[in-house]
Formats: sequence, C-alpha cells, structure tokens
Amino acid sequence: MEADFDPEDKYSWYFGMLSRERTNNILLEQESGVFLVRESKTMPGDFVLCVKEEQKVSHYIINRISAGGSTRFKIGDKEFNDIPSLLNFYKTHYLDTTTLIRPAPRARLLCKYDFAGKDPEDLPFKRGDVIEVISEDEDEWWTARNSNGQVGQIPVRYTQVVSQLNLESTQPPPPVSTNTQVQYELPDVRPSPMNESHRPAPSLLKSSLPLQVSQPVVPKCVPVTLPAKAIVILQRIPSAYDRRQLRLEVGEIVTVLKMNLNGQWEGSANGKEGIFPFTHIRFLTTEELRNLNT
Repeated sequence: MEADFDPEDKYSWYFGMLSRERTNNILLEQESGVFLVRESKTMPGDFVLCVKEEQKVSHYIINRISAGGSTRFKIGDKEFNDIPSLLNFYKTHYLDTTTLIRPAPRARLLCKYDFAGKDPEDLPFKRGDVIEVISEDEDEWWTARNSNGQVGQIPVRYTQVVSQLNLESTQPPPPVSTNTQVQYELPDVRPSPMNESHRPAPSLLKSSLPLQVSQPVVPKCVPVTLPAKAIVILQRIPSAYDRRQLRLEVGEIVTVLKMNLNGQWEGSANGKEGIFPFTHIRFLTTEELRNLNT
C-alpha cells in the first residue's frame, strides 16, 4: 500500500505524551503501517515511533542526540536531521515488516459551549463546532485543531467526545465544507469554572513538540467558498517519490479545491493538481483578489 501522509505536517502524526497502553489501544485494530509519534515517558526528551506491524504494535525509540551545536535524531543505527526526514525515509524503507502508510486517526470533540479564549495560545470555538485532539497535555487542558487548521489549547470540560477513535475505519477525516453547518442537540447550561492552576504553561506546551519541526504559520480564519485563491507563504519542495504532493514557491497563487481535516489540503498550481500542507499558504484578501483580476 502506498504511503498517504506528509511528514512535514507534524499535527498529523505527533500525539504528545501518550502511554504505551493507550498507544496500543489506538493502533492494535488498525492495518499494518498505521503509526504515530509520542514522547518517551521513560527517556525524557526522546520520542517513540509506534507502528502497527502484522499482529503487534512496535515501539521504536528515537534518541535525540546533541553534538557540536546541532541536534540529530537516531533510530536503530540510522541518524536523521529531523523527525520529518526520518518518517519520509520509512515511507519507502521497511522497519520490521512494514513501511509507514498513514498516521493514526484522532479523537474528535464536540464543543458544548462558546470559548472565546483569553491567551494567545488558546483556540477559540463556538458551541456546536467539532475539533480534533492533537495531544492531551493535562487533565483539563488539551491541544486541538479546528476545521480551519488553527491549533491551540482548549478547556476539556467545554467539550465532549463525539466519536472515539474509529479503530475500524481506514478512511481519512471527511473534507471541510464551507457551506455546511453541523447541528447537534446540546444542553443549554453553563460550564463550571475552569481550574487555571492545572493549565500547562505556554513554554512547556511548545517545548513538548519535536525539535526541528517548526510551529506553522496558521492561516487566518476567514470565510471562504471553494474553490478559492491563496498565496504561497512558505516554500515547499516535496519528496520526489510522492508525485501527489505539490511543489510550492513563495508568491505563487494556488487554487484551493478542498480543505481536509488532516491538514493536507487539495489544490492546483501551475497546471498541476495535488496536495499540500495548509501551513504553507494563506487565502487572498478581497483587495488582493481584485488586484489579481485587474
């Protein structure tokens, strides 16, 4: 089976501080090649590549090695400059019995109340929104991503799980429709006060992400109707082995055709259609569109 993920999109494969038992529960019923990357609990600062292989879940330690002012990541006897390079290598090279095919599915949450947020790292949402869990940082504060690709902290008690990880599904999350609103029956009550003392510090949250994987520039949340024009803000030269990935040059205009919840959007540029991480583009403003058409 052909690999179906972008190693540069860390929010598709990074699951934070998961236990080994929880990881096994997520991966055991998946097909071979489904994987995730978690932080090591026994070796702080290191990571673990967890992969479903035949009838088992394998846990491969990724050691972070610092030498001469640079950091490298070692798995077995192989070293890489960063984790995306490591994952890209195992798209086409076997670990034990499989290559990497796609990241594990994530839990999705229904937002029960409005949350405006008060800190820059918060992820605001409205009652009825559906978001996906990136990492469970603390009991009361998790990191999540909304349908526009924005990532931030959310208060857990303002949400409820609408679908546990669908362990029988092999399909990616459905595309985001800009013209559809999700309707749910929710109780008309207010949440109890949040416990700010258990909130993870912003610096701790950011430092928990794998080194050498930069924080993305998240597109502003603007109303769009697809197809929509966007401009490339980060250069992207994809692997030569994955012909579905679009090459992007800063300043190019991309037509966005579909916005998928996994962060891999579909679009066209220079006469070619393909997929690309949402973090590399931003939608054009009304004024920019007007100038483009004149």
